[in-house]
Amino acid sequence: HAVFRRLACGDVEGRLEALFGRVRAIQGKSGPFDMLLCVGSFFGPDSETEWAEYCTGAKKAPIPTYVLGANDQDTVRYFPDVSGCELAENITYLGRRGLYSGSSGLQIAYLSGTESQGEPAPACSFSAKDVEELKTSLLSTPGFKGVDILLTSPWPRDVGTFANSVGEINTKKCGSKLISDLAVNIKPRYHFAALEKTYYERLPYRNHVVLQETPQHVSRFIALADVGNSSKKKYLYAFSIVPMSSMDPADLVKQPQDVTENPYRKTQKERQKKKPPLCAEEEPACQFFFDLQKQQGKKRPSDGKERGNSQPKQAKKPPQPTGPCWFCLASPEVEKHLVVSIGTHCYLALAKGGLLPDHVLILPIGHYQSVVDLSSEVVEEVTKYKSALKEFFRSKGKRYVLFERNYRSQHLQLQVVPVPLDHCTSEDIKESFIAQAQEQQIELLEIPEYSDIMQVAQPGTPYFYVELDTGEKLFHRIRGRFPLHFGRAVLASPALLALPERADWRLCAAEREEEAEHARAFRRDFQPFDFALRA
Repeated sequence: HAVFRRLACGDVEGRLEALFGRVRAIQGKSGPFDMLLCVGSFFGPDSETEWAEYCTGAKKAPIPTYVLGANDQDTVRYFPDVSGCELAENITYLGRRGLYSGSSGLQIAYLSGTESQGEPAPACSFSAKDVEELKTSLLSTPGFKGVDILLTSPWPRDVGTFANSVGEINTKKCGSKLISDLAVNIKPRYHFAALEKTYYERLPYRNHVVLQETPQHVSRFIALADVGNSSKKKYLYAFSIVPMSSMDPADLVKQPQDVTENPYRKTQKERQKKKPPLCAEEEPACQFFFDLQKQQGKKRPSDGKERGNSQPKQAKKPPQPTGPCWFCLASPEVEKHLVVSIGTHCYLALAKGGLLPDHVLILPIGHYQSVVDLSSEVVEEVTKYKSALKEFFRSKGKRYVLFERNYRSQHLQLQVVPVPLDHCTSEDIKESFIAQAQEQQIELLEIPEYSDIMQVAQPGTPYFYVELDTGEKLFHRIRGRFPLHFGRAVLASPALLALPERADWRLCAAEREEEAEHARAFRRDFQPFDFALRA
């Protein structure tokens, strides 16, 4: 296949000498590039003098350079033809929006300007109509799979979701929702943007739902800083690319190790129609303290607000258990002496008959059957408990293994078992789970580290799921019978904790006083890590 070497660049703001000097230096060191793609503002307030030398032909860009249009009213005058034109020798304005495909077959979609709220958009902006038309023209192409490159000036809104840290930029407020919508539909393999004066290379994200859709290629988002910035942030990005059209389909859809969920795809939960407002009889979902002496755990909101609060924070009301539940915190069946921490939506309790004295459970306060059924507030707190436990166990020289069995159980229990660091590696733990699953004809699939189990399992589907403290996850969709003690049995096996006699919790019950002593010790040690105490 022909491999094309491209350079992408952030806001030039008229600093052409600095940019082209750098391009020549790179070409001198690494050999020739075919094309330079510029996103963000190509012209700045003081561009006239330098630009005049290129306009008159006194100077020439060292390689074919393609630029986006104006992002403000002041620089509109540099772009005489909205549909694109040559601005100077070797410097081409692509136009307001469209698809550029060179003879190479490489497809470059582009959208100039910043997002406009109204129609028609001013010359330095794009509107919802522009994005809709660009999207429609691309999606109606027969056999459309995506584009090789997307060039926009603003960032897409929410690009930081499921991602590596974006630093100072708040991606929930910065950037354009229309660009996110464009990206999720036209699936660029590379998406370049600028304007935020910083460099950010996001982890690649996938364009399909794992186990539900055919695998597709991944997308990489790269934001570039401004040319010659004093903080030495990266503004020029070199990459090699084979056009999608000439790639082997299997190579195209290979998923890198660090791939994440798609940041723009609305989760199924959000797609469900908005919940009706809180009715008068319902209490806001805030922390409840329980009167442990009485049979029927008495509730009182902990935030001190009365029920008439105009906008209480409302979680999805969990379903009510059909019979007595051992794990609903308000239930008389709960063994409250095992509880070691109570948050707003979740609590921690030592496992009854635990594999080890510090085997702990993360449980929702309300009655939810599995992780897939949780509302977003509960998910958020589960995540907090996971990181607190990870830090806590690390401080004791251990790593945790977390598993959930959504099968013949009615209340979600996330089992968290610590394993000494010097005992075995995460790789050993993963291999033991996979090997023992194979022995029992259980198909345990590795799901990508940044994927969300909610996108793999449908509500109501029985499953078994393991998560290592590295973020690696294994998943089995239960279709028939499933050994109830599988998670414990693997961890208790000779290769890991070597406690085969403790594989069944019923054989490990201790006296109530001993359990209470373990809980007191755990509570005391966990205190510095317990965010619920700081709330």
